[in-house]
Amino acid sequence: MNENPEKGLYLQLKRRGFTPSHVAEVGVYMPETSNIFDYIEAGIRTTLVEPDPESIKRIRERFEGYDNIALHTVAAYDFEGKLDLSQRDASTFVSELEESPAIVNDGYVVTDDDRFSVACTTFDTLDDGSIDLLSIDTEGSEWFVIKYLKSRPTVISVETHGAAYVNPHLDKIEAWMSENGYGLLYKEKCDSVYTRLDKLPPSLGDKIALMFRNAQLALRRFRKRRLG
Repeated sequence: MNENPEKGLYLQLKRRGFTPSHVAEVGVYMPETSNIFDYIEAGIRTTLVEPDPESIKRIRERFEGYDNIALHTVAAYDFEGKLDLSQRDASTFVSELEESPAIVNDGYVVTDDDRFSVACTTFDTLDDGSIDLLSIDTEGSEWFVIKYLKSRPTVISVETHGAAYVNPHLDKIEAWMSENGYGLLYKEKCDSVYTRLDKLPPSLGDKIALMFRNAQLALRRFRKRRLG
């Protein structure tokens, strides 16, 4: 299928018999790391949102000739205009954020040398209402995608945690999910995967596995914070 190992999200949903018709990813970074890489390769209609110039260049090179991809070279945020981002290795995040994985887990301090400006817009300008699988990894700004969703995807994968880090807008994300009929299907190392309960409800096995995963993550977070 592709030269890379199939991604966990793809395998989890394939096992459950779910095949989307329109996938979207906000915060792609590099094409090989895309959470929806396997769906792109399978020819599924794809919307990608990525503001970083180097990532944009790599995405265009890797997916040249793919007619199933629409690439939006902007940041999805809470307003339309210009936005300052900071980059720390593989982590690119909104400079004004007080909490991101790089800040919380690595003790990174934002500097002008790592800062750059990009165009930004609200996600409703990019969402035509037909997305049925959405992956969001914007290093602490995920809420500003969910806030403006027109679509009600069957599956939404969100970066919510990692080591000592907890998404600063987790309470808003969880409230939105509950209000719109979503529940947790499973958690990965850094992502929470939510599904529409009327379309893809978690099984008893999923619920039990999630309990154990939550315990593992809580223990890992405790150890990370204790060690500093």
